[in-house]
Amino acid sequence: MVFEGSSAAISHTGKVRSNNQDSGYSGANLFVVADGMGGHAGGDVASSIAIHRLEPLDQPYTSVEDAQASLQAAATTAAGDLIRAAKDRPELAGLGTTLSAIIMVDDYAVIGHIGDSRIYLYRDDAVTQITADHTFVQRLVDSGRITPEEARYHPRRSVLMRVLSDMDADPELDMFVMHTQPGDRWLLCSDGLSGVVDEAHILKAMRMGMAPGRTADNLLKQALDGGAPDNVTIVLVEVGGQHAMHSGTATIVGSASNPANITVPPVRAPRGNWLHPVRQAANEPSHFEPAPEYLEELIEEDRRRAKRRRLGWIAGMLVVVAMLVFAAFAAYSWTQTRYFVGADEDSVVIYQGVQQNIGPITLSTPLRDTDILLANLPPYQRDSVERTITARSFSDAEAIVTRLQAGADRVIGETPLPTPLPTETPTEDAG
Repeated sequence: MVFEGSSAAISHTGKVRSNNQDSGYSGANLFVVADGMGGHAGGDVASSIAIHRLEPLDQPYTSVEDAQASLQAAATTAAGDLIRAAKDRPELAGLGTTLSAIIMVDDYAVIGHIGDSRIYLYRDDAVTQITADHTFVQRLVDSGRITPEEARYHPRRSVLMRVLSDMDADPELDMFVMHTQPGDRWLLCSDGLSGVVDEAHILKAMRMGMAPGRTADNLLKQALDGGAPDNVTIVLVEVGGQHAMHSGTATIVGSASNPANITVPPVRAPRGNWLHPVRQAANEPSHFEPAPEYLEELIEEDRRRAKRRRLGWIAGMLVVVAMLVFAAFAAYSWTQTRYFVGADEDSVVIYQGVQQNIGPITLSTPLRDTDILLANLPPYQRDSVERTITARSFSDAEAIVTRLQAGADRVIGETPLPTPLPTETPTEDAG
């Protein structure tokens, strides 16, 4: 049974790299993305070999088991092709490629995956990453040592732990089968897209409901707008849905779209790299597959990085705390240059500080009790003292107290003294 749906494939060199090491394939039943590795030339050859080795799989299958067996066999054969290519052309030693493929069989998607290219599924207004990256940083994420967000910017995010290469004649692909349903959209992409455009923006593009070709163009534009430091390859497959099925002609993009006899460009000595560091990076491998003994070194390096990160965080917190303490001390010192005249329970007091408090912290202290009773002040002065009177300095506060004393003296002078009670004269008892 031929898959019923529409699809599109697109590949771009990106804004930094000088050649395209990615390849993509979109056919009637087969959909593949391969991201080559191996420097200036090897990646081109590796991804192209993988695509052309899988191309014959684009046919109807009677069962998912047949499709799985064919996919695994083709990947193993491709690995053998890479080994022979490296032997015949020593300049290609170390070449390899990621591989993410889907074979549609009736209502099922047969998936094979190795490396860090990805397959996403858009269903029920949500985007889900279906494949797991075979990278060093993904192991750190799986073990809980770093977060997925930290993995996006980890300096070792390009270190691949599993890949289709000239160093393994029996590659271990993740193989599984998933049920599909009308309206599903499967996105296969190299890390040139997933490393720049996050899932939230992929979801936004999918929600627009455009045909696969226009959706792929939209995602590519986002990657280019984000700098596109690596090659970008996108294969988008829509199951059923509103868009008509495309022609049965397969679409091959990237390095695999070139003639089979790929010319290996000579490696030129870099010129002016101190002026153009980005151009130097353009010819460096986008991925690296480590030797087994290198893993322990990477883990130890990551431990050192984690320790430095913790120390840096602690040092930063100490600096922030020190700044806050200094600011609080400076602010408190400033408050102690201020004065005001207020009241305690029954008398006028000169205070040092400001009238405001910060929670339980009092920003003022009594400096001198003037012994002027509030009861002896005129009502308007008593009210002002109870609301506090701000002074510019201690001498200004004393001047305010002098005026208050004068007011109190006037009140005392205007108040008539109480009439003394008459003194009784003792009398003698009669008799």
